[in-house]
Amino acid sequence: MLNTKAIESLIRGMEYVRGIIEGEASLEEIEHFLEPAAAVSGIGEGDIVEIIAGPFKGEKARVQRIDEAREEITVELFEAMVSIPVTLKGDQVRVLEKESRE
Repeated sequence: MLNTKAIESLIRGMEYVRGIIEGEASLEEIEHFLEPAAAVSGIGEGDIVEIIAGPFKGEKARVQRIDEAREEITVELFEAMVSIPVTLKGDQVRVLEKESRE
């Protein structure tokens, strides 16, 4: 039997905790919440991204290559005079537009 009053006192003041859900849940139901998502998930080759961190912050670029093992992407900046590939961590970009894959 759960002591909900004790649990409520433990979670009081914890960031991002809003309350307790009554009932039980199996591990299979919540397992996907426990595994971190890859930083490059949702990014595809040809997508247009905005760089949100680093020296090129605010620049727009097109994704050329994705290295899922290292969670890095290689992009080509739109505003650059010469096409130079820039490699960034996946969490340093935000997808603006997906390439249409027909």
